[in-house]
Amino acid sequence: MTAPLIDPFARPISYLRVSVTDRCDFRCVYCMAENMTFLPKAELLTLEELDRLCSAFIRLGVHKLRITGGEPLVRRDILTFFRGMSRHLDSGALRELTLTTNGSQLARFAGDLAAAGVRRINVSLDTLDEKKFAEVTRWGRLPQVLKGIDAAQAAGLRVKINAVALKGFNEDELFALVDWCAARDMDLTFIEVMPMGDLGGEDRLDQYWPLRDLRARLAERFTLTDLAERSGGPARYVRLEETGQKIGFITPLTHNFCESCNRVRLTCTGELYMCLGQEDMADLRAPLRASPNDSEVEAAIRAAIARKPKGHDFDYSRQRVDGQVSRHMSHTGG
Repeated sequence: MTAPLIDPFARPISYLRVSVTDRCDFRCVYCMAENMTFLPKAELLTLEELDRLCSAFIRLGVHKLRITGGEPLVRRDILTFFRGMSRHLDSGALRELTLTTNGSQLARFAGDLAAAGVRRINVSLDTLDEKKFAEVTRWGRLPQVLKGIDAAQAAGLRVKINAVALKGFNEDELFALVDWCAARDMDLTFIEVMPMGDLGGEDRLDQYWPLRDLRARLAERFTLTDLAERSGGPARYVRLEETGQKIGFITPLTHNFCESCNRVRLTCTGELYMCLGQEDMADLRAPLRASPNDSEVEAAIRAAIARKPKGHDFDYSRQRVDGQVSRHMSHTGG
């Protein structure tokens, strides 16, 4: 049981994304319906169970752990979990503990996260226009997020901005976002909107802005040099020679990145999704609760990895949302 996790296509699984809650204090239009029905708290894994599951994955070779939601920092006592995971950083078994956040709670938590061993974070931010920010997040306030980013940088955290590319919404802010990130020494990654969940009338096809078009726009102003580096995730990176800045592109639709996928996703209810774009999942909560011994849950993890597919099927090319999955993005944490 000490062999590393290898999927059927010889890809080592070394990266676990963990959604610690399905709840969020925003209602971003591409992620959630405005009137969401959230899970009863009794269905969620406790923080102790999340610790136990993550520790099992770390024993099996996972060395990067990304905490997501919903918004992970709205989970009550979540710092207890981060402090618990820091023991794996201290032992060297875990190389990186990080999170993706909307930034709303960073002013409160940035210092404590740094103290727990978090060194870099991703902040989701699609626009620098306060009115448009309120529109896309429905409930969010831009000044609160900017204050959180300030606090994160003051705490020594490396901040990367994730911006979803939305046609007709933030196309006109492309260079403003790039310039703003450059001025603050923050990397920037653009993400294609993905066909996930019933959003109550939101049309993904209308929102879809292919990143090949975005990249071509960047090339009108900057010299782009492709970089070979990977951050452990799906992004492909370029350097803007004029600024030295690193720009990432996550393109599940125009450039399938599945061939190097080293990731699986654990939900706050103990479901393990082997692919973001497929419905197949494994229930780890039942074996976790069946025995205080971890042998059953480790066997369930291995059985799930043996079912990891070669790739997903997201496709907009035929002017309809093919490959759509029914769950909301918040369910699996992106």
